[in-house]
Amino acid sequence: MLDRPVSEISKPRRRLPDQRWQIYPQKPEISQNLAVLTNISPIISQLLINRGMETPEQVQAFLNPESLVLPSPLEDFPDLAISLELLQNAIASQTKIAICGDYDADGMTSTALLLRSLRTLGAQVDYAIPSRMHEGYGINKRIVEEFHSEGVGLILTVDNGISAFEPVARARELGLAVIITDHHDIPQKLPPANAILNPKLIAESSPYRGVAGVGVAYILAVSLAQQLGETKGLIQPMLALFTLGTIADLAPLTGVNRRWVKRGLQHLPKSNLAGVQALIQVGGVQARGDEKTGGDRENFPSPVPSPKSLKPEDIGFRLGPRINAIGRIGDPQTVIELLTTDDMGVALERAMQCEQINASRQEMCQQIEQEAIAYVEAEFVASLQQDRVLVVVQPNWHHGVIGIVASRLVERYGVPVFIGTFEDEGHIRGSARSIPEFNVFEALEYSHDLLGKYGGHKAAGGFSLPAENLKMVRSRLIEFANHCLEPHHLKPLLKIDAEVNLNHINQQLYQQLNALHPCGMDNPDPVFWTPNVQVVEQKIVGKGHIKLTIAQTIDNQEYKIKAIAWRWGDYFRLPSRVDVAYKLRENYFNGNTTIELELIGVRLPIQLQQFFASPPTPSTTTFEYNQRQYTCGFYKNGIEAELRIKNSEGKVLAMQPGHITGLLGTNRQNAKEVDISRPQYDSIIQAALQALSVLSAEL
Repeated sequence: MLDRPVSEISKPRRRLPDQRWQIYPQKPEISQNLAVLTNISPIISQLLINRGMETPEQVQAFLNPESLVLPSPLEDFPDLAISLELLQNAIASQTKIAICGDYDADGMTSTALLLRSLRTLGAQVDYAIPSRMHEGYGINKRIVEEFHSEGVGLILTVDNGISAFEPVARARELGLAVIITDHHDIPQKLPPANAILNPKLIAESSPYRGVAGVGVAYILAVSLAQQLGETKGLIQPMLALFTLGTIADLAPLTGVNRRWVKRGLQHLPKSNLAGVQALIQVGGVQARGDEKTGGDRENFPSPVPSPKSLKPEDIGFRLGPRINAIGRIGDPQTVIELLTTDDMGVALERAMQCEQINASRQEMCQQIEQEAIAYVEAEFVASLQQDRVLVVVQPNWHHGVIGIVASRLVERYGVPVFIGTFEDEGHIRGSARSIPEFNVFEALEYSHDLLGKYGGHKAAGGFSLPAENLKMVRSRLIEFANHCLEPHHLKPLLKIDAEVNLNHINQQLYQQLNALHPCGMDNPDPVFWTPNVQVVEQKIVGKGHIKLTIAQTIDNQEYKIKAIAWRWGDYFRLPSRVDVAYKLRENYFNGNTTIELELIGVRLPIQLQQFFASPPTPSTTTFEYNQRQYTCGFYKNGIEAELRIKNSEGKVLAMQPGHITGLLGTNRQNAKEVDISRPQYDSIIQAALQALSVLSAEL
């Protein structure tokens, strides 16, 4: 027999994704009862139960957000009345108003929204956005001094300002009025603004609690237009910008966000904003044609026909990245001009600039991600279980995109990631992304004495530090991670709604899921799983995506469906038998609409996992396949169990779980590597497992 483990001879590619599958407990009685009471299907009621809704009232409010009775924003935002008074007075006296925005999608859409609405309402208004490269986030003293020198009388911050105590204090010293509109966490000491609008300052029960920066700007602009009696022609353009910014900022799609985004998605395809139409056109959201491939998820899906309503993924994967790319590596003025112009020629020109910058961003991300992975594999992967956090710093990375790379490393390694690059020889600037059990902001606070500036929240943050402190910061973060993380946390968490067989996946099921839309933060896309499917075809397409066909046999009938696994090139080829977790997607091609799977999880079938984890005793048996006799069994070899199948001539096929290659030969010295996903090997492996399964059941 073969004596050494497969892994000692064959060096397989990266294994299957190392994930934690958390499958929601199914509640058939409650879901059936809820389905009858609310006239929805049991599968939808189970999905709503998974999202915390178990009463007919909760379900009704969710499914029909227009039925929500909204309080007046004037009741919930204490400083809204004074904000409106300041703006009305400034418009009446033609006092100069200046908006200080931010360079992300939320900040840029907020800036454009208030620029458009205030100009339409007769205000003298301009804007400034701090330099991402040279100044970082938020209003600063330079901007305040510049506004003052230009004769500005009222400053309006959007998506920033809540922590800017000194710049706001300076503005007040100079005699400028300040309205802060922001949605970030509240500091211990509020800045001395004339008015502050922030949903974190209002009651937690308020339906406005979850709005992003663009949501605060929308509430302010609509309230002002209503007070001035000038809403005609204003609401729909503002709603379009609200929808873009809210989805791109990953704001929770609950409360008023759900209500307004649902309206906005229906309105966007026919928006009269030149910039929105140009983005939709350039982003391919309304294009028709042959199937295409691309380098990144937002460019890859097949073109879709002109829809009656967009979906959040159209913004999240197509429009949003084109806006965000400008804020990361371009000039935010491009986006502001795109979203405020009424000239279609200018809009298309700016949209093409967004397209080109986004293509550069994609290439930059891919290059930095490859370099980061190589660095991690060489330096840190062996100690990840002990460190429980990754701190990756290299020169010559663009800090505008390292946050995206941090997210991809979290996805890959399942640990919190702090990634940085050198601003100059003595200073490092970075971004952090997290896993559910690790609080980034608390980790940064734990290291505060070693850092320069830092900020963020539970899931993400930004920081700077003197280069000489890097080693100490890494040690401090490892210390913090070891306090709050257990080894079982160090796998990406995959929450799965329900099990579905492939014969139930059809247009009818997909249409039922529309009741949950729009999906996004706090209302995720439904995730289903199917056990023990066969991978019958698979190939790499685009830049590292796996396109595949899977099959499931039910009552002697085979059901096949196509699937895509984004950026899973490292896991190619997948084993021939797997459990799969996925979202459902529509694919439009040559005038036909089909339902396909977007794979987000894959693992060895439970039966196979159990066999390898604790092989039956005795763990060998004989079986017949194609009129030939074989012996098969599990053997502990090295760290893991190994399945070996021996024919009457003494040839052995050996494989280990998760490997796509095995060994075939009479001994390891002359054994050759074989692809065990090929039909001739897969069939005999399945026959061996069946024989061992029968053996296990008899014991």
